[in-house]
Amino acid sequence: MIEENFTDLGINDELAAILKTKGFEHPTPIQKQTIPLILDGKDLIGQAETGSGKTAACAIPLVQQVDKSINDIQTLILTPTRELALQYLDEVSSFGTPYGVTPFVIYGGFNKDIHLAKLRSGVQILVATPGRLIDIIYNHYLTLENLKTMVIDEADEMLKIGFIEDVDFIKSCIVQKHQTLLFSATMPPPIKRLAGKYMKDAVHIKLNVDQSGPSSLTHYVIHTDSRAKDRQLSMLLAQKEIAQAIVFCNTRTRVKSLYKSLQDKFSGADYLHGGMEQNLRTRIMDKFRAKKIKFIITTDVMARGIDVRSVSHIINYDFPKTSESYVHRTGRTARLGKEGTAISLITRSDKEILKEVSEKYGINPVAFPGSDAQAGDSGSRQRRASGGSAEGRGPRPRRDYPRKTQRTQ
Repeated sequence: MIEENFTDLGINDELAAILKTKGFEHPTPIQKQTIPLILDGKDLIGQAETGSGKTAACAIPLVQQVDKSINDIQTLILTPTRELALQYLDEVSSFGTPYGVTPFVIYGGFNKDIHLAKLRSGVQILVATPGRLIDIIYNHYLTLENLKTMVIDEADEMLKIGFIEDVDFIKSCIVQKHQTLLFSATMPPPIKRLAGKYMKDAVHIKLNVDQSGPSSLTHYVIHTDSRAKDRQLSMLLAQKEIAQAIVFCNTRTRVKSLYKSLQDKFSGADYLHGGMEQNLRTRIMDKFRAKKIKFIITTDVMARGIDVRSVSHIINYDFPKTSESYVHRTGRTARLGKEGTAISLITRSDKEILKEVSEKYGINPVAFPGSDAQAGDSGSRQRRASGGSAEGRGPRPRRDYPRKTQRTQ
């Protein structure tokens, strides 16, 4: 069977050759469905599991659509976080810059004069967080009169109540006809209704829907109480199988206190949250990508869109407050087919959300081997929901991870 190439999707030879040098030789399933529709000017909702290649699915055709003779913003990409904005810029730049397209990113917490100087020199694809973009538009530092496409990335987050006014204002600044694209891993019905406000005859692409991540991701739980969490986390982080791990907490205060309790035990640990200065956050992320940091303790600021493919483990020190957040957190590992492990420390107050994860996404995380709550089929891959998760009285994790077992069908 002959695999499809990017040229089969309408990508020209020049850009396809550049993509090949960057490791994009054959398109992923969502790229196969999405790229021709974007090139055809369709409004689109692209929904796929994390790590499926949806960022490139959007960015590749947008790069080709740029009119290189017009030195003005033709594509606007909105992201909910600064980290995601920077990552999106890296993706676009990797093949857009050699193609002759000028991308740039603006976000709060960075010198605005530098942003303005670059915008005046000419930018064709602009990646932005809403706050900084609104500030610049409101003060008449740029117009969007040549804009052809607006992208809302992580649409479920961008269209929540806290973002809707920002999106409304930015949309009102685009008076000409334009294409709108929404990309996200999850699209709950209320968010789809909001998305419908901005789109005309949108094509909705669903791949791997109602699945909490790729099949190469293994989910575990450890039933515990708040007093035992630090000890259990230390035992987990001591495992030699961990290449890099992201440890999620629900508050900035918890992130800092947990880091203080771990920094003397683990030299490769650091922390990151949304209240830190942007230049510091950027330095920490650069070190994490360069594998100079092994364990990073963070809030949900790292739950969306961050792609560090060497991350082998996700640990939910605090279980997330929503099932959607669980999807995004655990999606930071097992990227593009790699193996990954997610381990959640569960208290009594977390059981309703754990049940929602099971019911909504068809997944039952199993008891971590060695804990008293161990189920008979621990180690199985993401099982389809068949009634409740394993429970027990107290965790006692083993020193070593189990050998890989066959996926339960």
